[in-house]
Parts: sequence; structure tokens; C-alpha cells
Amino acid sequence: MAGEVWTKSATEIAGLIASGQVSATEVLEAHLARIEEVNPSVNAVVRQLTDEARSAAADADAAVLRGDDLGPLHGVPFSVKDDIDVAGDSTTYGIPLLADAVATIDAPVVERLRAAGAIPFIRTNMPDLGLRVHTDSALYGRTGNPWENGRTAGGSSGGEAVSLATGMSPLGLGDDIGGSLRNPAYACGVSSIKPSTFRIPAATTTMPGAPFLAEQLMSVVGVLARRVGDLRLAFSQVVGAHPRDPFAVSAPLVGPESARRVALVVEPEGGGTDPDVADGVRRAGAALRDAGYEVDEVMPPLLEEAYLSWTAWLLDDLRTIRPLLEMALSPDSLRFFEFGSALLDEPDVAKSAAVLQNRFEVAEAWSMFMEQYPLVVGPTWTQKPFVAGFDVADFESAAEVLELIRFVLPANLLGLPAVCVPTGLGGGLPTGVQVIGRRFREDQCLDAAEAVETAMGVLTPIDPR
Repeated sequence: MAGEVWTKSATEIAGLIASGQVSATEVLEAHLARIEEVNPSVNAVVRQLTDEARSAAADADAAVLRGDDLGPLHGVPFSVKDDIDVAGDSTTYGIPLLADAVATIDAPVVERLRAAGAIPFIRTNMPDLGLRVHTDSALYGRTGNPWENGRTAGGSSGGEAVSLATGMSPLGLGDDIGGSLRNPAYACGVSSIKPSTFRIPAATTTMPGAPFLAEQLMSVVGVLARRVGDLRLAFSQVVGAHPRDPFAVSAPLVGPESARRVALVVEPEGGGTDPDVADGVRRAGAALRDAGYEVDEVMPPLLEEAYLSWTAWLLDDLRTIRPLLEMALSPDSLRFFEFGSALLDEPDVAKSAAVLQNRFEVAEAWSMFMEQYPLVVGPTWTQKPFVAGFDVADFESAAEVLELIRFVLPANLLGLPAVCVPTGLGGGLPTGVQVIGRRFREDQCLDAAEAVETAMGVLTPIDPR
């Protein structure tokens, strides 16, 4: 049992530990052995917290033997993206400048998973400051896609998604300002949940608090896993107000009943969509119909305005910290930022005000639309994972990358929850959809995503290819 436990879901592992069928120490050692076996070929795990994790696992085993009350994730190891604080370890954001930025206390999400009995045991790779859709770190190098190493693993939580997809971790933490939880989940064939803004608390001791408005209103912390049920369990443990996050709120995990209606977006406006990706969306729609949902192929309002507002808002804010970026980013990461900036005019007060006004107009239109369609289901990316380095080859290729991620952007712009779930393989690479819901209705997103997963199956863990 212990030798194969790395193939199990987080929920299954917690049950095996609680029932005494396997020890927390055996679970941890099985995952450490898996890391030793496969990480050299994918470079997803950048540091191991082995001594601390072994001590915590021994304590977890002692608690089982004593008959203590156990948390819902008792003894389950989990991975942490390298921009989320773990007490006593560095929070590097993937850059040499912060290689020795040691956190003094856990981030709230780490604190809460520990309280649920889980054990942080590895840190995972990310692009410099999370500002690239491709995981290639100035500090740790490139992370390979486990389905085809020369392809991107997505970003910015790329190390997390690869760790999950290859069985090195059963559960992980990442964050998302422009698809950073959903992009790599899609590219690697796992699941993730981007929560509503202010649903999960965020705080750090290693970087100044959110330095610009776009980050304050669009960036969220979330969970990645191989199964939607694990997302639901972990999400339930990390939500709610926290004194270190002045804007985090507590809200019910389950809301009132509403119409089970889905707007199915097969080919989002604003660019092309790969036929295999579109087919995955249609199959997800069929799975939802079979599960009792009413599904209509219909386009949400103001999609292109949403894409443009997100792009202008984030890039204009980033340009205010350009000196920091020039000092911190690798040449390739800075190149991607420069290509993105070239899409925009120089910012000024009037243009910034217009972006925020446009955001409100998009939010108002979507709010009315989602009264009729509480769920919007469409592709995560509109193209398959690109070849590593394509995003910085030239201006045109960078623009293509921003186009293929376009449908992840409305959820960030509007603060909406979204669950990413695989829909199978196309040409040997994962395809997938995201289920977008109304604010604080993660429960509806998870229910629909679970229906898709039930019909489509689970793609991972796999051996790297």
C-alpha cells in the first residue's frame, strides 16, 4: 500500500492514515521517493522541507495511535508555490534577489492547512515574480510539461501542476492574477480552483503588501489537485476572514438553490480556438446535460472589453514598478513584459479612469447575464500548450500567447470563482474547461466540474514523457 500511495488522492490518503492502513510517515516517504525518481526530468520541485516534514509526520502518527481527534487532511503532505510563505523557509518568487527572503510565519493558507492536519513538504517552481505564462525561473530554471517535456507547463503555478500530475504531491497551493492557477492545471491535466476575490486570505512577511490596485483586486490564492473532490475539501479548510488580510471575508460554503443553467462558450470571441479544445468544451457540455443541467451555447457579454480591461489594468500598474522589474527579471521574463507593454499606449490618468469604468460596465453586464446563466463553461486555454520559449520568440508570438489565455481573464477582472477540470487529450496533450460562477458560489462551480470529471475521468498521475 505505501509504495503506491503517491497515486492516491488527498482525500483517500487522509482516510488511509485515519484508519491506520498506512502511516503518515509511509505516505511522506513514498512521495519523497517519487520526487527522487521523476523530478530530475521535470524540475518542478525546487526545495524539500524534509526534516520538518518527517518530524510532523511522526507527530501525526503518534496522534493516530493516541486516538486523538484528527483533522480532515491529517498527515497529508502538500506542496507550496515559491511565492507563498512557509515559516522558516525562503519565499523566492523565483528570483535570485529574494533567494534568502525567509518567512517568519506561515501564510494564512499554509497555517490553515496545517490546522487541518496537512504537512507542507516541498516548494515548487514558478516564473520570475509570476509574470509569465511559462514556468522558467531565473533562480531555478525551466519546468517541463510531463506530457511532452519540450512544451510549456503553463504558469505561473507551473511547478505545482507538474508536481501533482507526476504524483510528487497530492495537493498544492498556488495563486492567480491572470490564470496562474488555471493555466498550468490546463497544461498539465490536473484541476484547480480560483476562488472569488477576498474569499481566501492572503498575507506575506517577505514582500510588501500588494503594491498596486490590480493586484489587490484581481490576485487570489487557491488550491490545485488531481481530483475535484480534493479541491472541495482543501478549499473548505482555507476560506474565511483572517486578521492578517484586511479584506478577506467569511461566507457560506454552500449557497441557495438556483437554476442549473450553463452558458457554454465553445469558441470565445477575440481569437481562434483549436478544434481539439473546442471538442473538449462540447463534451463537457454533453456531460453537464447528462447530469441534469440545461446547457445553451451562448456568448457572455463584452468579452473583448473584458480582455482589454484586464490587460490594460495589469500592465499599466506593472509599468509603475518598472525599475524593480528591470532589476529582478531575467532577460526572457523582461522580454515578455516588454512585448505585452507594446500592445498598449502609454498610461495616463484619463486612460486609467476609463479602464476602471469599463471594468464596471463589464461587471454589470456579466451580473445581469449570470442571473440567467449562473455558470459559464468554456475553454481554459483556446490552444494546446505551446513549445517552450514560444512566448518570447517575438512580438507576434507573445501576442498569440496573450490571445490563447484570453478566456481566463474575465474571472480575474470581475473577481469570480472558476474551477479548471480536464476534458481528455488532444494530440497527446491535455485539454480542459473552466467552470465560472457568480461571486462566492464556488459550490456551484465545484458541483459542475465534478460532473465533468465523472464523465471524462482523471488523467493523472503519469510518468513524465
